[in-house]
Amino acid sequence: MNRIFIFLAFLVFQTSFAQKINFLKIRKYEVSVLNDSLKENSGLNFFRGKLYTFNDGGNSSEIFEIDGQSGKIIKTFKTHLQNQDWEAISSDSLNIYIADFGNNAGTRKDLKIYRIPFESVVSASSASSATNAAEIPFFFSQQKDFTKRLIDNDYDAEAMIFLNGKIHLFTKEWRSKAVTHYTVDPEINGNQAAQAEETFQTDFVVTDASYFDKKLYLIGYTKKTEVFLNIFRETEPGIFFRQEPEKYYLGTALSVGQIEGIAVDENGIYISGEEFRSPLGTAKQRLYFIPKRKLH
Repeated sequence: MNRIFIFLAFLVFQTSFAQKINFLKIRKYEVSVLNDSLKENSGLNFFRGKLYTFNDGGNSSEIFEIDGQSGKIIKTFKTHLQNQDWEAISSDSLNIYIADFGNNAGTRKDLKIYRIPFESVVSASSASSATNAAEIPFFFSQQKDFTKRLIDNDYDAEAMIFLNGKIHLFTKEWRSKAVTHYTVDPEINGNQAAQAEETFQTDFVVTDASYFDKKLYLIGYTKKTEVFLNIFRETEPGIFFRQEPEKYYLGTALSVGQIEGIAVDENGIYISGEEFRSPLGTAKQRLYFIPKRKLH
């Protein structure tokens, strides 16, 4: 009797899970293993039809243009900026924004976003330095405790988009396993408080964001290495969390890498992962492409 009950409970659980989560294993959508110079890539963004990425903290302050069809590096742009912990990239019609707001320990008081005129990037050769960048410093007004809490705080961030004249950033909440949507005004001079707009319980930590055709795409993973994608509809300008999203399970970091980047255009979804090492082996840094028709 107990065995029958357990079996039926298992079936109910599996059915419920299947109803809520779509399975979209991205390993079969692999474009390529990325160059070793992108082992710690951390973010993707389309700008004027071209795909850009970079490496996170502890690496160079370079921006890379990559081929979405092959994953090959097309151009490398050096900047004079400090890469303390770059985590996200976005753009408006004239500028590229690089977010130096990685905060795994929750101790930083120097969170900032760099605004780089695009023309200063493309006019810089691979041996020169892009200039004329401006700093947009900000802080989380809710954060009062800056005690070191490594991957156990709610004031880390790795995701950002530019929309309606504002920078929208999305937190990586290690403790709450949720995401809070904040806005920052790029026109304000001096340090500013990021404005909290809404919160959603993702049950995974968000590592990148993309916006396309009135939809917000948030990607990330759990401490158990499960990789997820949530797609939210914009219900009013700049508001996304009023309705339940489409939810996708994409696989495990053990096979697809540590997923850190997402960019969306009319063709589909580009996803990048940095190298992921574990006692079970190493998953190489990769680029994936999911055609639009493969989504529900």
